[in-house]
Amino acid sequence: QVQLAESGGGLVQAGGSLRLSCAASGRTDSSYAMAWFRQAPGKEREFVSGINWSGGVTFYADSVKGRFTISRGHAKNTVDLQMNSLKPEDTAVYYCAARSGVDLVRTSGSRYDYWGQGTQVTVSS
Repeated sequence: QVQLAESGGGLVQAGGSLRLSCAASGRTDSSYAMAWFRQAPGKEREFVSGINWSGGVTFYADSVKGRFTISRGHAKNTVDLQMNSLKPEDTAVYYCAARSGVDLVRTSGSRYDYWGQGTQVTVSS
């Protein structure tokens, strides 16, 4: 089992920045891809960004390209999401997700086995 814990959410004005962090603990002895998803009120959960084990392969939703940057920690069991030029439409609960022993990024949430509890990001206009 893998446990994921997110941190770093909060309230920020439009144009501002936030950095989300996710730490994995538990059985983390195999390589695996990680990703960030978000869910706004009344909307479906959507893929934001994903990264493979080495950090050399990343994916972004079109809506965040050029503004968000995903990175993997040196120990590989952490993943950060640097969010710049935030917009009100970025307001959502952000979830960290990990695959079980699979080092391929996928944009479908059904491909991920472990999820964090979520952290709220609110961008005011």
